Amino acid sequence: MHLLRLIFALFSASFAAAWTTYIVPHSGGNDDTPALAAALSANKSLTTNATILFKKGVTYNLLTPIKFPTFHNVIVSIQGNITYASDIATTQSIVASSSFPGHWFSFSGGTNIKVQGSQDPNWGWINANGQKWWDAMQQVSLQVNRPPGWGFNGISTGEIVNLKLWQPIAWSFSFSGCNNVYIHNNTILAISYSSSFPYNTDAFDVGGTNLIFENNNVYNGDDCLMITGPASNIIFRNSYCNGGHGLSVGTLSATSNVVVQNILIDNVVMENSVYGARYKSFTGGVGSAKNITWSNITLKKVRLPIYITQHYWDQDNGPKPTNSSSQTSTSLDTFTFQNFQGTIDDSKGNGVSGSTGKEVVIFDLYQGTSKSLLAKDISTTTVSGSNVMVMCDSSTVSNDVGFKCWDGQYEPTAAGK
Repeated sequence: MHLLRLIFALFSASFAAAWTTYIVPHSGGNDDTPALAAALSANKSLTTNATILFKKGVTYNLLTPIKFPTFHNVIVSIQGNITYASDIATTQSIVASSSFPGHWFSFSGGTNIKVQGSQDPNWGWINANGQKWWDAMQQVSLQVNRPPGWGFNGISTGEIVNLKLWQPIAWSFSFSGCNNVYIHNNTILAISYSSSFPYNTDAFDVGGTNLIFENNNVYNGDDCLMITGPASNIIFRNSYCNGGHGLSVGTLSATSNVVVQNILIDNVVMENSVYGARYKSFTGGVGSAKNITWSNITLKKVRLPIYITQHYWDQDNGPKPTNSSSQTSTSLDTFTFQNFQGTIDDSKGNGVSGSTGKEVVIFDLYQGTSKSLLAKDISTTTVSGSNVMVMCDSSTVSNDVGFKCWDGQYEPTAAGK
């Protein structure tokens, strides 16, 4: 809790200084971004000891992206609603431009930054009009140049709280190189109201140090959490994820030695998800992951509760590469999966070649790349009532992993009880 005390102390201290509040102007059906950007550029007093206020009762049109300046002791308070542009072609042209800042809302550098939403259930919503994009995704031309939502790069000490995202187009929150940030009580509703699937609607893509995520509520169609590094000392806890691809950790680099370490994912409910806990690294990748724990995970119709694969590939870049025993330099050290309880949805399959679709654990590893892997206190049933299974090659593990390592029925060992 030292991080939380530090953040709150810094915010409290900042109010002792002279403070400016700027109410973001709204101009009917016009784009409100240019006026906001101009004010932030012209008034340097708004970049230090200031509140940038989106006023309650107003629905703002941020039809073009906003790149915030470097802030110090600043609160961005979203008490009104915000909408993106609804025209897909126009938005694609913006994203394709060399001037696009990388996210619709971009923060880079700065210290002691708070971005807060409204606790009023009717206000503080950020509507990206994602449904139109998802419905159009069957057209190949509309699968590119989609705008990521919120990007935080190099923030030192901050808080992201009570933001409410409605139908984000793709990639909701991204953290890169941030330190000492508390991300809590946010809501992401990437819910499709047609047969169209909300592809790539990752909730939290994470790199940085000393980050805490808690009490977040997510409905989406991709990773609820994706820690891809470089990352260390990350906590994700007390949250709910529905419909996505799980609580993922990865060293996803083919060229640089990405390190992910000291990760705790605890007390999370996973419902209607493809995966529960997942580690992934590329075929031919490099990097290391150490001291990673998933604990106290409640499973409600999850297809594959625990999955480690060193054979991950990006399907958008072509077919899966041919594997060989020498095609990875990723290493795994001290992975713990503890107290997984609930149901496996074995009605749809889990997408892993050779599996039965009834597995609680699949370890898909190269030889000589892992040590100290453990799954313990696992209690699951399949929806169909069939036996719970595992897939594991004993030649790729070096310790008692908590269950009989084979392709067969789940049988806990002494270490797993």
